[in-house]
Amino acid sequence: MTPQVSIIMGSTSDLPVLRKAADFLELMSVPFELQALSAHRTPKAVEEFATGAAARGVKVIIAAAGMAAALPGVIAALTPLPVIGVPIDSTLQGQDALLSIVMMPPGIPVATVGINAGLNAAVLAVRMLSLADPALAVRYSAWCDTLSAKVIKANRDLAAVDDYKFKTN
Repeated sequence: MTPQVSIIMGSTSDLPVLRKAADFLELMSVPFELQALSAHRTPKAVEEFATGAAARGVKVIIAAAGMAAALPGVIAALTPLPVIGVPIDSTLQGQDALLSIVMMPPGIPVATVGINAGLNAAVLAVRMLSLADPALAVRYSAWCDTLSAKVIKANRDLAAVDDYKFKTN
């Protein structure tokens, strides 16, 4: 099975955030790979990964990093594939990582999700892949319907709350 999405983390300590991405890709039946690579500690391995990803069949890269968070930008500079950056809250509540990932120079874009938003990174990757995969688009649409159902149920549950004298609904 060829991975369509690569989930790359700067350290295995990022796995709890990226497990949400992996779980969603699994739910959507999207083949993926998980790797730990560091822009600072393993720059040659990052270069080999990024320059070879497209030839291996990868279509989207999710790259997460904390602190200086160079990994997503370095990968984006080395591949024509879309890169989705996930800033990790490791210091400064993740603000340093967020700014590092989102402030890329012209011509080297990294789509950036919120701090620790591994799930949203996978959702964005699936949206991208769905453009060329009708079966995946159907699975994704069905999942979106479950989001609506959760909110509708929550609203019904709130309507049943009767602890308040002045509640009108």
